[in-house]
Amino acid sequence: MSSDAYPEEPGRDLSTWTLDQLQTFIHDARGRQLETARVAAQGQAYNASHPQEARRQWAKLSLLANRRMLDHAEERFARVAQQGFMLRMWVIDRLGPNDTDPDWSPEALASDTLDALTFTPTQAAGLADGWRNLPIEQIRELRWHKNLTAHLERLVGYLAPGPVRERLVTWTATRQLLP
Repeated sequence: MSSDAYPEEPGRDLSTWTLDQLQTFIHDARGRQLETARVAAQGQAYNASHPQEARRQWAKLSLLANRRMLDHAEERFARVAQQGFMLRMWVIDRLGPNDTDPDWSPEALASDTLDALTFTPTQAAGLADGWRNLPIEQIRELRWHKNLTAHLERLVGYLAPGPVRERLVTWTATRQLLP
């Protein structure tokens, strides 16, 4: 990447870049550059001085950088998913849900969360009971489940009563048992 393509060298403060500049950067970025871009875009999404629609665009850009991190590191799935879930929940909480956009739809977030979990609440609770005696890989999986469900208490308030909401309520109780 040449300095002609971007107003600043990678690694500098991307928070001053425009949405278009950062989007172009994300298209070509890899590894740590994507994380830097994700954080810069998320910071702009959090900026209350921006209009609501601009904040949603910045949040979308942060999600794009976050999702691109999976292109090169499958072992990061839980971290990338958790970061995405938390940002999506923040947008739903602060800027309002939008059922026409899956990123801002509480139902879509609920479905994506459940799809990311590899244990049932019963399995997770059973493993959590004696977690200190588990192999490190299983402890790590339990921690991932705890992180992947961090937003559920807030999310259930946006969902209509039904089986999906009940599954998430069960996970909120199970989450408290996880290491």
